[in-house]
Formats: sequence, structure tokens, C-alpha cells
Amino acid sequence: MSIRHGLLALLERGPRYGSQLRTEFESRTGSTWPLNVGQVYTTLSRLERDGMVSQDGEDQAGHALYVITHAGRTELKSWFRTPVDRASPPRDELAIKLAMAVGAPGVDIREVIQSQRRHTIKAMQDYTRLKAQALDAVPTDRDEVAWLLVLEQLIFQTEAEARWLDHCESRLIRLSMVPAREALPVEGATGTPTDDPPNGTSGAVSGAVSGAVSGATSGRTPVKEPHRSGGR
Repeated sequence: MSIRHGLLALLERGPRYGSQLRTEFESRTGSTWPLNVGQVYTTLSRLERDGMVSQDGEDQAGHALYVITHAGRTELKSWFRTPVDRASPPRDELAIKLAMAVGAPGVDIREVIQSQRRHTIKAMQDYTRLKAQALDAVPTDRDEVAWLLVLEQLIFQTEAEARWLDHCESRLIRLSMVPAREALPVEGATGTPTDDPPNGTSGAVSGAVSGAVSGATSGRTPVKEPHRSGGR
């Protein structure tokens, strides 16, 4: 998330002071990504250093006002036109956790998946409830519409995560049914699979996978589609 460009977008609407920018940023995003005043002023200082904002006197209460410059408007327009880069995705803690859980001694990866699924489904239902409340209020101003867009993105995100967790569990079940050497070949020094994996690595991982998913089909927590309000 770009706090820098978010502040520029707010300043495009007119002069603002630091805590006012924080309030408007959180209102626009539904406090999904809360800011503190220190972050706002640090970012404003950097924008001022880069010539994208400048101070423009004070308001009646003595707050220092900031305005966007021509360079700031050019940067903002470029940000809106440029797609968000997906070639280098940010680190995903859940993906890393599951990757490390495969073959980890004493870790029941099935329980890790099901625990996360329960949490994800709960979050999805909470977001869907908030969406229903937002639609009941009939969004009219730009902040309400912006918050609804953010909320719907969170719903789509949790739906995708729940489906991915289902896929992970199914993948582990299929792998547990494949012979160890066929499923997890170990590359030797020449770049070709060796007949005997060193230290029994392949067998250990396959055994861990088999143990982790044993009984998965009988103990699995199904993904329930949450109640959805209209308009999505």
C-alpha cells in the first residue's frame, strides 16, 4: 500500500494538515490500514523534500497546511495510470507457513490448514456482514463508496484464500498416494534424479505428508459460502 500516493490523492482535493490527512485516509479506507500521525508527517517531509508537496501557511488553529505541487500531480497521474506490479509479490506469511510445515517434525499440516480455514471463513463472514450494513445505508459520498470497494476486495481476497486452502489439502491427499521417489525426486550433483535420496529425505517428507493428511477427507471442515447481500 502506498501511503505516499494516498496522501497526494487527498491533497489533490485541496490544502490539508497532517492529522486531517490521517482522518480522511482512514475514512476513505474504512480504517483497514490505520495510520499514525508520525507516519503522515514523515511521509509529508519526504514528499516535500522530493518537491511533490509544499507548505502553504497555516489555518486559523495554527496547523501547518500542505498543498500538492505540479511535480506531485504528475507523480499522482503516473501512479493511477501504472498497473500495480505483480511480478514481485509481497511475502505471504500463510504461504510461507504452509511451505515450512510440509515435512516439519511434529507439525500436523492438516490442522494448520483447518485452523486457518476457520479463521478465514470467520473473517469472510464478518466482511460480508459489514458490506450488508454499508449497502443498507445506501452509500452516497465518495468516502462511503471507496470504503465499499475496499470491503469487497477483502471479501474476494478471503474467498480466494479459502479456496486455496481447500486446494492445498487436496494436493496433499494426492501426494500422499504417490510413491516417494516418483513424487519427490532428489536432484544429484549431475542434475539428474538419483536412485537413493540422501538421508532418506524423500521418504521422510512423503511420510510426513501421508501422516498429515490421514483422515483429511473425514475430518475436513467444509467451506461454507457466507450470506451475501445484493449488489455484488
